[in-house]
Amino acid sequence: MDVEVLFDDAQRAAAAVLDETAAGLEQGRPGVRGVYLWGPVGRGKTWLMDGFHRSAEVSKRRVHFHSFFRRLHADAHTLGSIDLAIDAALGDVRLLCFDEFHLHDVGDAMLVARLLKALFTRGITLVATSNYPPDGLLPNPLFHHLFAPSIAVLEQNLTVVRVAGPVDYRTVAAADTGFASSRFVRAFESEPPDLTERVALTVGTRTVTASAVRDRTVWFEFAVLCGTPTAPADYLDLSERFGCWAITGVPRLREAGAETVRRFANVVDVLYDRGTALTLVAEASWDDVVAGLDGTLDFDRLVSRLSTLIR
Repeated sequence: MDVEVLFDDAQRAAAAVLDETAAGLEQGRPGVRGVYLWGPVGRGKTWLMDGFHRSAEVSKRRVHFHSFFRRLHADAHTLGSIDLAIDAALGDVRLLCFDEFHLHDVGDAMLVARLLKALFTRGITLVATSNYPPDGLLPNPLFHHLFAPSIAVLEQNLTVVRVAGPVDYRTVAAADTGFASSRFVRAFESEPPDLTERVALTVGTRTVTASAVRDRTVWFEFAVLCGTPTAPADYLDLSERFGCWAITGVPRLREAGAETVRRFANVVDVLYDRGTALTLVAEASWDDVVAGLDGTLDFDRLVSRLSTLIR
Protein backbone atom coordinates (compact mmCIF):
# COMPACT_ATOMS: atom_id res chain seq x y z
CA MET A 1 0.00 0.00 0.00
CA ASP A 2 1.16 3.52 -0.83
CA VAL A 3 0.91 4.86 2.73
CA GLU A 4 4.12 6.27 4.20
CA VAL A 5 3.20 6.46 7.90
CA LEU A 6 0.75 4.46 9.99
CA PHE A 7 -0.04 6.20 13.27
CA ASP A 8 -1.81 3.57 15.38
CA ASP A 9 -2.56 -0.15 15.70
CA ALA A 10 -6.04 0.17 14.19
CA GLN A 11 -4.59 1.66 11.02
CA ARG A 12 -1.90 -1.01 10.85
CA ALA A 13 -4.52 -3.77 11.14
CA ALA A 14 -6.63 -2.19 8.39
CA ALA A 15 -3.58 -1.76 6.16
CA ALA A 16 -2.74 -5.45 6.55
CA VAL A 17 -6.23 -6.43 5.32
CA LEU A 18 -5.96 -4.00 2.41
CA ASP A 19 -2.59 -5.51 1.52
CA GLU A 20 -4.23 -8.95 1.23
CA THR A 21 -6.81 -7.49 -1.16
CA ALA A 22 -4.07 -5.77 -3.16
CA ALA A 23 -2.17 -9.06 -3.48
CA GLY A 24 -5.27 -10.81 -4.83
CA LEU A 25 -5.85 -8.07 -7.41
CA GLU A 26 -2.20 -8.21 -8.51
CA GLN A 27 -2.53 -11.96 -9.07
CA GLY A 28 -5.48 -11.32 -11.38
CA ARG A 29 -7.94 -13.42 -9.41
CA PRO A 30 -11.62 -12.69 -10.16
CA GLY A 31 -13.93 -11.68 -7.34
CA VAL A 32 -11.18 -10.73 -4.86
CA ARG A 33 -12.70 -10.14 -1.42
CA GLY A 34 -13.09 -6.44 -0.69
CA VAL A 35 -12.83 -4.42 2.51
CA TYR A 36 -15.33 -2.34 4.50
CA LEU A 37 -13.53 0.19 6.73
CA TRP A 38 -15.74 1.77 9.39
CA GLY A 39 -15.31 3.69 12.60
CA PRO A 40 -15.34 7.14 14.18
CA VAL A 41 -14.47 10.25 12.21
CA GLY A 42 -10.88 11.33 11.64
CA ARG A 43 -9.27 7.91 12.15
CA GLY A 44 -7.77 7.68 8.67
CA LYS A 45 -10.27 5.50 6.82
CA THR A 46 -10.35 7.61 3.64
CA TRP A 47 -6.59 8.16 3.88
CA LEU A 48 -6.03 4.39 4.00
CA MET A 49 -8.41 3.74 1.13
CA ASP A 50 -6.82 6.43 -1.02
CA GLY A 51 -3.36 5.00 -0.46
CA PHE A 52 -4.67 1.57 -1.45
CA HIS A 53 -6.40 3.04 -4.53
CA ARG A 54 -3.25 4.84 -5.69
CA SER A 55 -1.22 1.65 -5.45
CA ALA A 56 -3.68 -0.67 -7.19
CA GLU A 57 -2.57 -1.31 -10.76
CA VAL A 58 -5.92 -2.46 -12.12
CA SER A 59 -8.82 -0.78 -13.86
CA LYS A 60 -10.32 1.18 -10.97
CA ARG A 61 -12.60 3.98 -9.90
CA ARG A 62 -12.76 6.02 -6.68
CA VAL A 63 -16.10 7.73 -5.97
CA HIS A 64 -17.90 9.65 -3.23
CA PHE A 65 -21.40 8.54 -2.30
CA HIS A 66 -23.18 11.84 -3.08
CA SER A 67 -21.39 12.34 -6.40
CA PHE A 68 -21.90 8.75 -7.49
CA PHE A 69 -25.65 8.75 -6.97
CA ARG A 70 -26.10 12.14 -8.51
CA ARG A 71 -24.46 10.80 -11.67
CA LEU A 72 -26.40 7.53 -11.45
CA HIS A 73 -29.74 9.37 -11.36
CA ALA A 74 -28.69 11.58 -14.29
CA ASP A 75 -27.55 8.61 -16.38
CA ALA A 76 -30.75 6.69 -15.61
CA HIS A 77 -32.73 9.64 -16.98
CA THR A 78 -30.52 9.92 -20.08
CA LEU A 79 -30.19 6.20 -20.82
CA GLY A 80 -33.73 5.24 -19.92
CA SER A 81 -33.13 2.74 -17.12
CA ILE A 82 -31.26 2.32 -13.87
CA ASP A 83 -29.70 -0.94 -15.08
CA LEU A 84 -28.12 0.82 -18.06
CA ALA A 85 -26.94 3.58 -15.72
CA ILE A 86 -25.29 1.00 -13.44
CA ASP A 87 -23.62 -0.62 -16.49
CA ALA A 88 -22.24 2.78 -17.46
CA ALA A 89 -21.06 3.50 -13.92
CA LEU A 90 -19.20 0.20 -13.54
CA GLY A 91 -17.79 -0.03 -17.06
CA ASP A 92 -14.81 -2.38 -17.09
CA VAL A 93 -13.50 -1.62 -13.59
CA ARG A 94 -12.10 -4.40 -11.43
CA LEU A 95 -11.91 -2.23 -8.32
CA LEU A 96 -14.45 0.28 -6.99
CA CYS A 97 -13.50 2.44 -4.00
CA PHE A 98 -16.55 3.97 -2.34
CA ASP A 99 -15.96 6.81 0.15
CA GLU A 100 -18.49 7.66 2.87
CA PHE A 101 -20.93 4.82 2.44
CA HIS A 102 -23.81 6.36 4.42
CA LEU A 103 -27.44 5.47 3.78
CA HIS A 104 -30.40 7.31 5.27
CA ASP A 105 -32.72 7.47 2.24
CA VAL A 106 -34.71 4.34 1.40
CA GLY A 107 -34.72 5.18 -2.31
CA ASP A 108 -30.92 5.37 -2.38
CA ALA A 109 -30.79 2.14 -0.40
CA MET A 110 -32.79 0.31 -3.07
CA LEU A 111 -30.41 1.66 -5.73
CA VAL A 112 -27.45 0.47 -3.68
CA ALA A 113 -29.03 -2.99 -3.48
CA ARG A 114 -29.19 -3.16 -7.28
CA LEU A 115 -25.67 -1.79 -7.60
CA LEU A 116 -24.24 -4.39 -5.21
CA LYS A 117 -25.93 -7.23 -7.07
CA ALA A 118 -24.47 -6.05 -10.39
CA LEU A 119 -21.06 -5.34 -8.87
CA PHE A 120 -20.54 -8.71 -7.20
CA THR A 121 -22.07 -10.62 -10.13
CA ARG A 122 -19.29 -9.14 -12.28
CA GLY A 123 -16.61 -10.08 -9.73
CA ILE A 124 -15.70 -6.44 -9.03
CA THR A 125 -13.83 -5.82 -5.78
CA LEU A 126 -15.34 -3.17 -3.51
CA VAL A 127 -13.50 -1.16 -0.87
CA ALA A 128 -15.69 1.21 1.15
CA THR A 129 -15.40 3.62 4.07
CA SER A 130 -18.16 4.51 6.51
CA ASN A 131 -18.87 5.80 9.99
CA TYR A 132 -21.40 2.96 10.32
CA PRO A 133 -20.97 -0.82 10.50
CA PRO A 134 -22.85 -2.61 7.74
CA ASP A 135 -25.79 -3.37 10.03
CA GLY A 136 -25.98 0.31 10.92
CA LEU A 137 -26.77 1.40 7.35
CA LEU A 138 -30.28 2.76 6.73
CA PRO A 139 -30.81 3.03 10.50
CA ASN A 140 -34.43 4.21 10.32
CA PRO A 141 -36.35 1.31 11.95
CA LEU A 142 -39.23 1.82 9.52
CA PHE A 143 -37.02 0.88 6.55
CA HIS A 144 -33.97 -0.93 7.92
CA HIS A 145 -35.42 -4.39 7.23
CA LEU A 146 -35.65 -3.54 3.52
CA PHE A 147 -31.85 -3.25 3.34
CA ALA A 148 -31.11 -6.30 5.50
CA PRO A 149 -30.52 -8.63 2.48
CA SER A 150 -27.98 -6.16 1.09
CA ILE A 151 -26.24 -5.95 4.46
CA ALA A 152 -25.84 -9.72 4.30
CA VAL A 153 -24.39 -9.39 0.78
CA LEU A 154 -21.87 -6.82 2.02
CA GLU A 155 -20.79 -9.02 4.91
CA GLN A 156 -20.46 -12.04 2.60
CA ASN A 157 -18.24 -10.23 0.11
CA LEU A 158 -16.25 -7.78 2.24
CA THR A 159 -13.95 -8.10 5.22
CA VAL A 160 -15.37 -5.69 7.80
CA VAL A 161 -12.64 -3.79 9.68
CA ARG A 162 -13.27 -1.30 12.47
CA VAL A 163 -10.77 1.58 12.34
CA ALA A 164 -11.18 3.17 15.75
CA GLY A 165 -7.84 4.44 17.00
CA PRO A 166 -7.71 6.79 20.00
CA VAL A 167 -7.19 10.04 18.07
CA ASP A 168 -9.29 12.13 15.67
CA TYR A 169 -6.34 13.22 13.52
CA ARG A 170 -8.28 16.09 11.97
CA THR A 171 -8.18 17.81 15.35
CA VAL A 172 -4.40 17.59 15.83
CA ALA A 173 -2.86 18.16 12.41
CA ALA A 174 -3.54 19.91 9.13
CA ALA A 175 -5.13 17.53 6.65
CA ASP A 176 -4.30 17.15 2.97
CA THR A 177 -8.02 17.25 2.17
CA GLY A 178 -10.91 19.36 3.33
CA PHE A 179 -11.88 22.98 3.03
CA ALA A 180 -9.50 25.04 0.87
CA SER A 181 -9.77 27.74 3.53
CA SER A 182 -12.30 28.22 6.27
CA ARG A 183 -13.53 30.61 8.93
CA PHE A 184 -16.06 30.68 11.72
CA VAL A 185 -17.26 34.23 12.26
CA ARG A 186 -19.59 35.75 14.84
CA ALA A 187 -22.41 37.76 13.32
CA PHE A 188 -21.25 41.02 14.91
CA GLU A 189 -17.94 40.64 13.06
CA SER A 190 -19.55 40.30 9.63
CA GLU A 191 -21.62 42.53 7.39
CA PRO A 192 -24.21 40.44 5.52
CA PRO A 193 -25.11 41.07 1.87
CA ASP A 194 -27.69 43.72 1.11
CA LEU A 195 -31.21 42.50 0.31
CA THR A 196 -30.84 43.94 -3.19
CA GLU A 197 -28.10 41.37 -3.92
CA ARG A 198 -30.43 38.35 -3.70
CA VAL A 199 -30.46 36.15 -6.77
CA ALA A 200 -32.40 33.02 -7.73
CA LEU A 201 -30.09 30.23 -8.87
CA THR A 202 -31.46 27.48 -11.08
CA VAL A 203 -30.60 24.01 -9.82
CA GLY A 204 -32.07 21.27 -11.99
CA THR A 205 -35.78 22.02 -12.23
CA ARG A 206 -35.84 24.17 -9.08
CA THR A 207 -34.44 27.46 -7.84
CA VAL A 208 -32.48 28.23 -4.69
CA THR A 209 -32.23 31.83 -3.50
CA ALA A 210 -28.71 33.06 -2.77
CA SER A 211 -28.18 36.11 -0.59
CA ALA A 212 -25.52 37.29 -3.04
CA VAL A 213 -23.18 36.13 -5.80
CA ARG A 214 -19.87 37.93 -6.03
CA ASP A 215 -17.59 36.48 -8.69
CA ARG A 216 -16.88 32.90 -7.52
CA THR A 217 -18.33 33.44 -4.03
CA VAL A 218 -21.92 32.57 -3.19
CA TRP A 219 -23.73 33.61 0.00
CA PHE A 220 -26.64 31.64 1.48
CA GLU A 221 -28.83 32.06 4.52
CA PHE A 222 -28.77 28.89 6.59
CA ALA A 223 -32.58 28.79 6.77
CA VAL A 224 -32.89 29.00 2.99
CA LEU A 225 -30.20 26.45 2.19
CA CYS A 226 -30.86 23.88 4.92
CA GLY A 227 -34.32 24.68 6.23
CA THR A 228 -36.07 23.94 2.93
CA PRO A 229 -36.13 20.66 0.92
CA THR A 230 -32.76 20.94 -0.79
CA ALA A 231 -30.68 17.84 -1.54
CA PRO A 232 -27.05 16.72 -1.98
CA ALA A 233 -27.44 16.91 -5.77
CA ASP A 234 -28.22 20.62 -5.38
CA TYR A 235 -25.09 21.20 -3.30
CA LEU A 236 -22.95 19.30 -5.80
CA ASP A 237 -24.30 21.39 -8.67
CA LEU A 238 -23.71 24.65 -6.80
CA SER A 239 -20.25 23.61 -5.58
CA GLU A 240 -19.17 23.12 -9.20
CA ARG A 241 -20.22 26.70 -9.97
CA PHE A 242 -18.87 28.47 -6.87
CA GLY A 243 -15.48 27.87 -5.30
CA CYS A 244 -16.16 29.95 -2.19
CA TRP A 245 -19.22 29.75 0.06
CA ALA A 246 -20.50 31.83 2.96
CA ILE A 247 -23.44 30.62 5.05
CA THR A 248 -24.98 33.22 7.34
CA GLY A 249 -27.47 32.90 10.16
CA VAL A 250 -26.12 29.58 11.42
CA PRO A 251 -28.25 28.83 14.51
CA ARG A 252 -27.72 26.73 17.59
CA LEU A 253 -28.03 23.45 15.75
CA ARG A 254 -29.94 21.73 18.55
CA GLU A 255 -32.78 24.16 17.79
CA ALA A 256 -32.75 23.56 14.03
CA GLY A 257 -34.50 20.18 13.73
CA ALA A 258 -33.11 16.81 12.66
CA GLU A 259 -33.78 17.17 8.93
CA THR A 260 -32.25 20.64 8.82
CA VAL A 261 -29.12 19.41 10.62
CA ARG A 262 -28.99 16.45 8.20
CA ARG A 263 -29.06 18.84 5.21
CA PHE A 264 -26.36 20.97 6.82
CA ALA A 265 -24.21 17.86 7.32
CA ASN A 266 -24.68 17.03 3.63
CA VAL A 267 -23.64 20.56 2.63
CA VAL A 268 -20.51 20.24 4.75
CA ASP A 269 -19.73 16.78 3.31
CA VAL A 270 -19.95 18.05 -0.27
CA LEU A 271 -17.91 21.21 0.32
CA TYR A 272 -15.29 19.36 2.36
CA ASP A 273 -14.89 16.67 -0.28
CA ARG A 274 -14.50 19.27 -3.04
CA GLY A 275 -12.02 21.40 -1.08
CA THR A 276 -14.31 24.45 -1.19
CA ALA A 277 -13.53 27.56 0.86
CA LEU A 278 -16.24 27.97 3.52
CA THR A 279 -17.16 30.75 5.94
CA LEU A 280 -19.86 30.22 8.56
CA VAL A 281 -21.47 33.22 10.26
CA ALA A 282 -23.33 32.57 13.53
CA GLU A 283 -24.92 34.54 16.35
CA ALA A 284 -23.69 32.15 19.04
CA SER A 285 -20.21 30.94 19.93
CA TRP A 286 -18.86 27.79 18.29
CA ASP A 287 -19.36 25.70 21.43
CA ASP A 288 -22.95 26.90 21.73
CA VAL A 289 -23.69 26.24 18.03
CA VAL A 290 -22.78 22.54 18.34
CA ALA A 291 -23.81 21.90 21.95
CA GLY A 292 -26.54 19.37 22.67
CA LEU A 293 -26.30 17.34 19.45
CA ASP A 294 -24.74 14.19 20.88
CA GLY A 295 -26.42 11.14 19.39
CA THR A 296 -27.64 12.93 16.27
CA LEU A 297 -26.97 10.97 13.07
CA ASP A 298 -23.65 11.97 11.48
CA PHE A 299 -23.03 14.60 14.20
CA ASP A 300 -19.48 13.41 14.95
CA ARG A 301 -18.44 13.67 11.31
CA LEU A 302 -20.04 17.11 10.99
CA VAL A 303 -18.27 18.50 14.06
CA SER A 304 -14.95 16.89 13.14
CA ARG A 305 -15.00 18.54 9.73
CA LEU A 306 -16.20 21.89 11.01
CA SER A 307 -13.55 21.87 13.74
CA THR A 308 -11.06 22.94 11.06
CA LEU A 309 -12.91 26.29 10.91
CA ILE A 310 -11.92 27.24 14.45
CA ARG A 311 -8.25 26.21 14.42
